[in-house]
Amino acid sequence: MFKKYLLALALSVSTLFSSLSFAESFTVSDLQFEGLQRVTLGAALLSLPIREGDVVDDYELSQAVKKLYSSAHFESIELFRNGSVVIFKVKERPTISAIELTGNKKLTEDQILDSLKASSIQVGESLDRTVLSNIEKSLEDFYHSVGKYSAQVETIVTPLPRNRVSLQFVFREGLTAKIEQINIVGNTIYSDGTLLKRLTLSHSGGWWDFFADDNYQKQKLAGDLEVIKSYYLDRGYIRFKIDETQVALRPNKKGVYVTVNVTEGDMYKVGDVTFIGDLLGHDEDIKTLVTFEKGDTYSASDVSATEQSIRKYFGRLGYAFPEVNTYPEIDDETHTVVVNFSIDPGQRGYVRHINISGNNTTKDVVLRREMRQMEGGWLSSEALETSRARLNRLGFFSTVNINTERVSEDLVDVSVNVAEQPSGNFNAGIGYGTESGLSLSAGVQQNNFLGSGDKVGFEVKVNDYSLNASVNYDTPYLTKDAVSGGGRIYYDKFEAGDANIVDYTNTTYGIRLSTGFPVNEINRLGFSVGWENNGISELQSYEQLRNFWNIYGSLQNPDGSADFQNYDITATWTRNNLDKGQLATQGMMHTLRGKITVPGSDIQFFKINFDIRNYQRITDDGEWTTLLRGSLGYGNGYGQFEGNDQVLPFFENYFVGGYRTLRGFSNNTVGPRAMYIGQSNGNATSSYTDSAVGGNAKYTLSAELIFPAPFLDEAYSRQVRSSLFVDAGEAWDTEYNYDAYSRFSCSYNCDYAGDYSKPGRMRASFGTQLTWVSPMGPLIFTLALPIKEYEGDRTEIFSFNIGDVF
Repeated sequence: MFKKYLLALALSVSTLFSSLSFAESFTVSDLQFEGLQRVTLGAALLSLPIREGDVVDDYELSQAVKKLYSSAHFESIELFRNGSVVIFKVKERPTISAIELTGNKKLTEDQILDSLKASSIQVGESLDRTVLSNIEKSLEDFYHSVGKYSAQVETIVTPLPRNRVSLQFVFREGLTAKIEQINIVGNTIYSDGTLLKRLTLSHSGGWWDFFADDNYQKQKLAGDLEVIKSYYLDRGYIRFKIDETQVALRPNKKGVYVTVNVTEGDMYKVGDVTFIGDLLGHDEDIKTLVTFEKGDTYSASDVSATEQSIRKYFGRLGYAFPEVNTYPEIDDETHTVVVNFSIDPGQRGYVRHINISGNNTTKDVVLRREMRQMEGGWLSSEALETSRARLNRLGFFSTVNINTERVSEDLVDVSVNVAEQPSGNFNAGIGYGTESGLSLSAGVQQNNFLGSGDKVGFEVKVNDYSLNASVNYDTPYLTKDAVSGGGRIYYDKFEAGDANIVDYTNTTYGIRLSTGFPVNEINRLGFSVGWENNGISELQSYEQLRNFWNIYGSLQNPDGSADFQNYDITATWTRNNLDKGQLATQGMMHTLRGKITVPGSDIQFFKINFDIRNYQRITDDGEWTTLLRGSLGYGNGYGQFEGNDQVLPFFENYFVGGYRTLRGFSNNTVGPRAMYIGQSNGNATSSYTDSAVGGNAKYTLSAELIFPAPFLDEAYSRQVRSSLFVDAGEAWDTEYNYDAYSRFSCSYNCDYAGDYSKPGRMRASFGTQLTWVSPMGPLIFTLALPIKEYEGDRTEIFSFNIGDVF
């Protein structure tokens, strides 16, 4: 193509001299163009270095032709003269009307079109044929870099009417060359096997080596060479070097041989550690950041980690761009290295502007009030990290990126870029959960209502065992000091028998007002007051319930139902340093909650709950993470009612089982069973049902390994996670009178009999879970198998629910 372009230019210049039978200069009286279609006359004249009235000669006319070519409008130009009139006969470059790609698999269509666009090859632009060969070569070079040495790229130009063309790029990618063998030459300290197993690339394996990555890629090889180098440098071999890397291609272009020649050198130890530069009087603090000392084996990674720690230290002090460099002094006779850290903190940086982007729904003020880095203040890396953590904990964003841009020696701009994710749901439809069965719902629950950061919800929901309706509103910033406020009005009709609990109906309605106060960045206190009415009906007369009515029988209605009105105060302490509000990967969350009904309520009782979650990253990016969870709960009555000690009401009992507490067991089924006292042959006997009655104490434990969901596109990886888990837990009733009941002989379901007054009947399970934060809300799929169960337990291997995200 380029040769054709040179030929066309040469012919044009030749035409210039053949068309003009003059050598003398003359005055131009007019400039004319023939063949203009898309290009206007004005645009063509602007490209010329000559004007009417100019005196020109052969040289100036040839320069005019070159200028017209450089305007990128014309494919060919001929020059004629009619007296003093100069005539340019041109052929415009054709317009690209269509671009077609065929055969491309390794490169996506968007990647190719973006590359073409960078070379001005796109629909609507004029075609410069000279760039096509360069594009073909660059695309082929890319394929060669990923091991496809037989790849070919061909461009087909098809002329169309009205000086248009269509372009077809035909890709013949071929097969990726396999690595036949990797040889390391010159290594004596570490074996080939020790080094090769650390590489991402490997020899061609047999059919059994399914996970071997034996496709040659230039970029991966470069990364592997750095891995080898780092391996030696981290073990004291500071003189290590890679002398040469040879990649030999087989004649059929289907296989390569890689040979790496290395010089290991000797092991060196740290001779001393010194500091050069201005430490701003923080000498002792900076010395404590060094992770090695004199006599230790030299490690390049330890040196790099120390450099980073020193930069972060000065960053917390407001020095935005500290320069920390290391100058090792190597003594080849003693095999020691003096590590010299050169430190220049620079000037303290101040923040000019904080720029926020990516928040299409969430208002700027919601992000700015979480920022602990202030405009006009000095830049603090610690404040930026705290700001990032607080924004992540909101649960509104899948990613939060905070970067600094230097404006001047002492000024920076802070850029906050977020990617929003679903933070609630609008719903009106039909759902299904293995625990709740078919459900009908209508309403809205938004944790970021209209981008304000406020939580607003209205919902009516019906499932197999409940009908509930609620309206709630919470604002995290009732005052500018982050004092929160909110309220909730609710109604719930609960059919216990359909929820795997001994049969009764509880119709509840109430109102609750709440507020909260920040203690510091990660600790918060919350308080609420509430009034609640519980209407209990359709009761079964099992033994545990009979004990309850022995105390509160005077509150029963003539039909056996009862209404309890209680006023309560709840206090909550939360410590939260999780890195994200949903699908966290690092940090801990503690929640201690206490609830007590005030004197004068129909039932005086209290409940205390403690929950903990602890995430620890295995990999730096958090894709592999461990999660440890624990929960404790205890409740009981206080004071007396008509001379009897008060107890925790049965409708406030704790239950274990289900995906929130103990996966692998049906919802609310783990714990004490309903017991009945009857008569058999004139003797009192006991019998049990498989329905749970709950207890006033419980615990649950869980250990989880979180890992990336397999076979999932990277674009969805931040909304989906998978895990392997082990769960354990149980519930019991400290008020259960085992000594009184153990004297009765058992007549039915005797496997359920036991001392429910203390723990000791633990259940456990293991399994896998997939969690997806979908646009309709969090979806949780669980597959679990019990590993410790008791006779009559209701197990649940598979469950699917819309619920909380941990």
